[in-house]
Amino acid sequence: MLRLCVVFICLLYGVKTDPQEACPAFTALSFGNALIGTDLKVKLLLYTRQNPTCAEELHSRASEYLNVTKKTTFIIHGYRLTGSAPVWIPDLVHLLLSVEDMNVIVVDWNHGATTLIYSYASRKCKRVAEILKKLIDEMLIDGASLDSIHMIGVSLGAHISGFVGQMFDGTLGRITGLDPAGPLYRGMAPSERLDPTDAQFVDVIHSDTDGLGYGEALGHIDFYPNGGTDQPGCPLTIFSGLQYFKCDHQRSVFLFLSSLTQSCNITTYPCDSYRNYRNGKCTSCESFWPKPCPILGYYAYEWKSSLTQQSHPVTSMFFDTADKEPFCIYHYLVDIVTWNKNTRRGTLSIMLADEDGRKAESKVNPPQLCRYDLVLTENTQKTFKPIPC
Repeated sequence: MLRLCVVFICLLYGVKTDPQEACPAFTALSFGNALIGTDLKVKLLLYTRQNPTCAEELHSRASEYLNVTKKTTFIIHGYRLTGSAPVWIPDLVHLLLSVEDMNVIVVDWNHGATTLIYSYASRKCKRVAEILKKLIDEMLIDGASLDSIHMIGVSLGAHISGFVGQMFDGTLGRITGLDPAGPLYRGMAPSERLDPTDAQFVDVIHSDTDGLGYGEALGHIDFYPNGGTDQPGCPLTIFSGLQYFKCDHQRSVFLFLSSLTQSCNITTYPCDSYRNYRNGKCTSCESFWPKPCPILGYYAYEWKSSLTQQSHPVTSMFFDTADKEPFCIYHYLVDIVTWNKNTRRGTLSIMLADEDGRKAESKVNPPQLCRYDLVLTENTQKTFKPIPC
């Protein structure tokens, strides 16, 4: 009889008996919500090494897990056409906590970002930034340091990060922009978008500059994988559906995720254009000496001191990637010099061997071209790309 009464009381007051239901989750909406539009509502989900899989929703300064003496990383998504939760957020949370003991705060503004009309979502960005400023102000009262705050913003989230940085006069520790949104932001003043002055260190990955992304440099260092436009492995025609629109745009996120796994480091090269990079004119990283060429992603901050002290506030970096994880490929520039200017034809064979004795060979019967770029991937796949004179 007593057990029945307990069950009745639980049902009456809606008490959750399943412990799994006690974990706040990212707001899941539908395309139907996008049709009617959504009003802004921001949910802040905290993950730490003490609660790596079950978020704590932050409502006020009172928190069981938030330790303001540690680094705090904010993850801010962008426009959501379908209302679904971003598939990459759980992996990003997990990997961030695996590399460093920190607070990870997922900024869920799906209510507001979910709409058919992109401009409606864009208009809400500064309001999201104001909410985040209020939280950071409370953290500062409790002893947090702006130096230890890192904001990772995707698409519109990159500009939200910039707005927060502006509110703190550029004293935030770091902002990472992952393919910052281009539509409605191209040509805007620095105060209306992400800008190098928004944080002590701003690094940006541009992966869809001819589509949903922003083409011009926005940070202290701007990375342009495969020139920043069409990414290998992404659909080339609209017949692929929604994936055609979002694949290039999302590649910046997956490249950043790959950098956290450290399965391989992607080396990048400073250059004034992708064409010059592909023509082998940008192979020097002397400006970063004694450090080597910068690597892409999370650990790019190791080059902060040289990048923020250079006379040129912006550095554009170019590199190529494979079509899937771990994305790394290695380039070997081969120059062939003949003794005279007479035309030479024949088969060219190049063998590369590493210190473990593993070998990779490329053969080609080339046309009359100046250079050939030998590309080796992680699994020793090889291509021999001719570069016109």
